[in-house]
Amino acid sequence: MINPNTNAGLTDRIRGQLSGRNAPDTAIEVTNPEEGPHSIETPADRAIASSQVVALVEARPDRDAYVLACFDDVGVDEARRLVAAPVLSMAQAAIEAAVETGERFTIVTTVDGQVPAIEALLTKYGAGELSSVRACRVGVADAASRTAEAEELLNRQIVKAIRSDGSRTIVLGSGAYSGRADELGARYGVSFVDGLAAAVDRVTGRR
Repeated sequence: MINPNTNAGLTDRIRGQLSGRNAPDTAIEVTNPEEGPHSIETPADRAIASSQVVALVEARPDRDAYVLACFDDVGVDEARRLVAAPVLSMAQAAIEAAVETGERFTIVTTVDGQVPAIEALLTKYGAGELSSVRACRVGVADAASRTAEAEELLNRQIVKAIRSDGSRTIVLGSGAYSGRADELGARYGVSFVDGLAAAVDRVTGRR
């Protein structure tokens, strides 16, 4: 499991969330680069992070699967050329899980800069006609820290997704929101898809 940014706090949170999802015969290593962007919010950040992802995969060529804990295919195509094992982003896993519901869905992400990349992924995975994308306009670090402002902005976009988009399924479009699907589902009465959980379930054979 690769968090492609250098936010060690987020990596630790991801590690904690995965502690209960390990299959009995599965060990999950969670890591992040030592150098690169603290959060991936611009094309320049993405380019730097992609090279760091490739370096981490090159250093671990014997893993049975690689999961990118980022709502983007950062370094995914490059990593797939290096290893025969599956390389899966949480974005791909989440989008495909949402498509399987057969319902219209909305992806709620953090910064506006991520919207074009997510829209491109929706087209890539054949879901462009089934979905909408909404940005909370909050930094990834603030979203992960659940500041009062970040929570208010998240709430606002979730309500719009339900009322304006008519979505009954909402995809959490950032690693900063991972681990919150059950909590948010209980609060808003709709289904939430956590891409991190979906990716782990897929590579460990749970779905």
